[in-house]
Amino acid sequence: MYNSKITGLGYYVPDNVVSNDDLSKVMDTNDEWIQERTGIKERRHVNSEADTTTSMGVEAAKVAIERAGIDKDEIDFIVFATLSPDYYFPGPGVLVQRDLGIKTVGALDVRNQCSGFVYGISVADQYVKTGMYKNVLVIGSEVHSRGLDMTTRGRGVSVIFGDGAGAAVVSREEDTSKGILSTHLHSEGQHAEELSLIAPGMGKRWVTDIINDNNPDDESYFPYMNGQFVFKNAVVRFSEVIIEGLKTNGLEATDINMLVPHQANLRISQFVQRKFGLSNDQVFNNIMKYGNTTAASIPIALTEAWEAGKVKEGDLVVLAAFGSGFTWGSVIIRW
Repeated sequence: MYNSKITGLGYYVPDNVVSNDDLSKVMDTNDEWIQERTGIKERRHVNSEADTTTSMGVEAAKVAIERAGIDKDEIDFIVFATLSPDYYFPGPGVLVQRDLGIKTVGALDVRNQCSGFVYGISVADQYVKTGMYKNVLVIGSEVHSRGLDMTTRGRGVSVIFGDGAGAAVVSREEDTSKGILSTHLHSEGQHAEELSLIAPGMGKRWVTDIINDNNPDDESYFPYMNGQFVFKNAVVRFSEVIIEGLKTNGLEATDINMLVPHQANLRISQFVQRKFGLSNDQVFNNIMKYGNTTAASIPIALTEAWEAGKVKEGDLVVLAAFGSGFTWGSVIIRW
C-alpha cells in the first residue's frame, strides 16, 4: 500500500464580478441583508458561452497538472465533481479528457453537490493507495448562474451561489507519514428534498412536462433550499465528521494547522471554528469573494490558502463539507 498526496492545485473563476449591490438592481435585496445572513460580498458569474463547467474545469486542471510537475499524459484517471454539467449526458469527465488531449483514461463523474470534491478526493485516494493509478486528476466545477431564479422570488437561494472551478492532482507518495491520512464519507437521504433541484428529472418532471404545462409559476426547475433546516444539520455534521477524522488518526483539534471548510455560509464556518477553538489563521474562508461554488469551493479555497503560504509542508490540513443529499465528509491530510 502507498499513501496518496495532493501534488498540484489550481483554480479558475470567471472575470465577471457580481456584487450584492448588482443583485439589488434585479431583486428586492441589499448588501446588508446578504452579508448578515451569509457573509457574501460578491460572487463570479459566467458572462459568455466561453465559460462552461467543463472549460473552467479544464483551465483549473492545467494549472494543477503544471504545479504537480507532470505531463498531462501521466494522468491515469479523472474524477469530475459537479451538479451543473454541460449536458444531461455525457458528463464533463470525458469532455475534460478530450479537451486536455489526455490519452483514453477512465473518467468518473461525481454527483454529490457540495461534498462532491471531498468524495472525489476519497475516490482518488483509494485508487492511488491500492496502486491501481499513480496520478488522478480531481476537479470540482460549477456554473450556477445560468440556472438560478434571479428575481425576488428566488433571492433566498440565488444570492448565495457563484461560478468557478478548482482542481487537484492526487499522486503516489512513498512516505506513508505524508499525504492523505484518511477520508470519511456519509449520507442521509431522508432529507434529500430539503436541498434539491427536482426538474428536469425522470422521476417527477421531465422537459416535456415543463414545456407542455408552460406554467410561469412552476419552480421545480429552480434550486430549492430549506435554509434553516440545512444550517442546523450542517453545523452538527461538520463537527461530527471532523472529530471522526481526528480520532481515526489519534489527533486532537489542537493539532489542526488549517481547516478548509466547504464555503456554504460564513456563519456555518464561524460556528465550526468556535466549536473547535480555532483562530482565524487556522481556518480559510473565501466565500466573501466567490459565494458558494458547491463542488468547486474547497479546491478554490485550498488553492488560495496554499498560494498565500497558509498551507505548508508538515501541516495538518482538514477538509470538510456538507450539502445536498444530505451528504457530508472530511479529509485528513499531512501536507
